[in-house]
Amino acid sequence: MSSNSVSFWLNDELQLVAPGIRPTTTLLRYIRDHLRLRGTKEACGEGDCGACTVVLLEQEDGCSPAFRAVNSCLLLLPMVHGKRVYTVEGLRLAGSQMDDPRGGLHPVQRAVVEHRASQCGFCTPGVVMSMFEACYRDDVQSWGDDAIQEQMAGNLCRCTGYRSIGEAARQVGGLCPDDRFARVLREHRPREQALYLNDGEQVYIQPATFDELWEALDANPEARLVAGGTDLALRLIKGHEDIPHVISLAALSQLRFVEKTSSTLRIGSGTSMTRLHESLGAEIPALGRMLRVFGSRQVRNRATVGGNLCTASPIGDLAPVFMALDASVVLLSNSGERTLSLGDFFLGYRRTALGPGEILHAVELPRPSPTALCSSYKVSKRKDLDISTVSAGMYLELGASGLVQRCRLALGGVAPVPLRARTAEAAIMGRAWDEASLARAMDAMEHDIAPISDIRGSASYRMDLARNLLRAFFFESRGERIRPGADGQPIRNLP
Repeated sequence: MSSNSVSFWLNDELQLVAPGIRPTTTLLRYIRDHLRLRGTKEACGEGDCGACTVVLLEQEDGCSPAFRAVNSCLLLLPMVHGKRVYTVEGLRLAGSQMDDPRGGLHPVQRAVVEHRASQCGFCTPGVVMSMFEACYRDDVQSWGDDAIQEQMAGNLCRCTGYRSIGEAARQVGGLCPDDRFARVLREHRPREQALYLNDGEQVYIQPATFDELWEALDANPEARLVAGGTDLALRLIKGHEDIPHVISLAALSQLRFVEKTSSTLRIGSGTSMTRLHESLGAEIPALGRMLRVFGSRQVRNRATVGGNLCTASPIGDLAPVFMALDASVVLLSNSGERTLSLGDFFLGYRRTALGPGEILHAVELPRPSPTALCSSYKVSKRKDLDISTVSAGMYLELGASGLVQRCRLALGGVAPVPLRARTAEAAIMGRAWDEASLARAMDAMEHDIAPISDIRGSASYRMDLARNLLRAFFFESRGERIRPGADGQPIRNLP
């Protein structure tokens, strides 16, 4: 049964949102303006700085409940319906006076104090909440520099120089204290609930079953779909688009799964980037490397596979590596399902093959050959929290004779859509993987791509990047180190 009002738990107290709050109100604005909890800060308002970080209790298919740090400035209030949310105020008196005579500080707060990881204090609440997630993570073997950077890259601070923040994060990462928050993880499960809101100007529908979804789509054919909200919510909040009808897929647990067989991998479109990384990042290193530079931890905790692909951006991070891995997409409607290659899914700039009443249900990948050469690349102005200038996914299989028998070279940022460099692939197929083949493929690539000039790079620069990424793939596939990757290892993601 659908609810017509939003309710959620904030710091373990039930909140009943009064009627009249617009569905496009962000969690940040509600916390600060209506609940007067001012610890959660507003700064960039775009999910880049982390000052607004709060923590949700989340659960995906086949996984235990987990705390996830998220940007409250990108979270529409209805998206937390039925969930548990924690702000920095919720850490107050987390311990006891006996355990901590200084006032019951949570271990994260104590670490920030001991390492002097706060100066002006504006960014500190967001920093604390990102560390709070780290404190209860049990999926990291060692909280070294790489793990700390992955966890904290979404939190900016102009005062401390980060060293003290890193030291505090190292102290609490994976600590998993047996406290009241650990009991929440053991005893509570997020509740996926249907929701219908209408304030006269904005309609927000959150179905919990496919039947409810098809009914909502039939009644609101002009509605925009939203999943994690890291893209569409930003455009709504900033007023870049007027979208009177929104249908959220957030309560459809049927879209959140990762299924593995001996020959295929099937990924639900509602799967978050964090879950995708945890499930397949080590198994497919090329995918794992791309996910390590996908936004921030807060963004990856909300962004979904389907959302990233359905925006149809030519610089979306997932498309090139998925295309290199020969991905197909499964489209679902009330009439049934159909399957397309991922390359055929993109029809033009920001246009997909989705028809009326149709959603992206899953992505299917054949398991890569254990002897395949596969890598991914992202060139951007900065390493973390940036969109790509050019990205690539490259896959090569050599036959017993040493000749190329399969080749997929996928690129983003060089055309209105992500694409395969088919002419370059043809220049390699059936030939030895040597410098002569490389030279032919690099020349042929000019017939495949048509980059444009914009603020992130000129057309000629993008052309040179695309060609040089193929060159890098060649040398890395031969075992030659080009430069260190994010984890201090070679960029190449090869067996």
